[in-house]
Amino acid sequence: MIDFTNAIEEFNNYKGSEKKKTLIYNNKKYLVKFPDPIREKNKNISYINNAFSEYIGSNIFKICGFEVQNTILGKYNYNGKEKIVCACEDFTNDENILYEFENLALSTNPDKKIETELNDIMEVIVESKMIHTEKTKQKFWDMFVIDSLIGNTDRHNGNWGFLLNKNTGKVKFSPIYDCGSALNPMIEDEEIEKINETELKNLTINCYSCLKENGKKINYMTYIKQINNEECNKAIKRLFLNINIDEINKFIDNVESISIARKVFYKRIIEKRYEILKEIYENIK
Repeated sequence: MIDFTNAIEEFNNYKGSEKKKTLIYNNKKYLVKFPDPIREKNKNISYINNAFSEYIGSNIFKICGFEVQNTILGKYNYNGKEKIVCACEDFTNDENILYEFENLALSTNPDKKIETELNDIMEVIVESKMIHTEKTKQKFWDMFVIDSLIGNTDRHNGNWGFLLNKNTGKVKFSPIYDCGSALNPMIEDEEIEKINETELKNLTINCYSCLKENGKKINYMTYIKQINNEECNKAIKRLFLNINIDEINKFIDNVESISIARKVFYKRIIEKRYEILKEIYENIK
């Protein structure tokens, strides 16, 4: 596992709630995310497992064929304590600039505040003159389907966006980034070992997107099962055969520093969601 302790540190200019550093490693810039301090009452664990979630979630996207931010699981020694971190390579440079969706939303419809209401997001995509509407819709729903697989509860308007090439003026959907809220990072190993089949099923199904419909957060599996959204249905048709569950399981098995219990938990919950997606795919293909 790579030790980032002695990497060159720069002033941090990245947003977000996680503890983080900006480090230079092998002449590349990384946003290095640290285990997030607990912000909920009655939690016994000393940190959130967001580094594992970031690393595995990002790589599941990659396995499914997405362009993804490169991530490295590593360690960092702070005040004599070794911390597991996830280093996320900066995919921007002097030529390519990231514009998050929330910035695009600010430039459309001056009469409405755009948050995570699904209809508002779709309205921004349609109204914006700076992006390709149909390609963006496809990328958005593709991202939604894999977020449903990994249970990403925090795909808000500030953690997806577009890359602008300043020289050519071309705009494209950015690589996938920020998956630290996937895969139940708040559950500690001791809890995982006690989860029974009924509880696992509940965790599988009762997972909510940051997106809202009529003011309520969207339940991933319920929403997809309803097959009412044709754009979402098309995304499942495009993507399902790219979800290689054996490759995902093999990847998880090879991740360092994760307990066997946590690996089993990750594989079981992903497989259960995969089976739901498979059933839906068989019905709509």
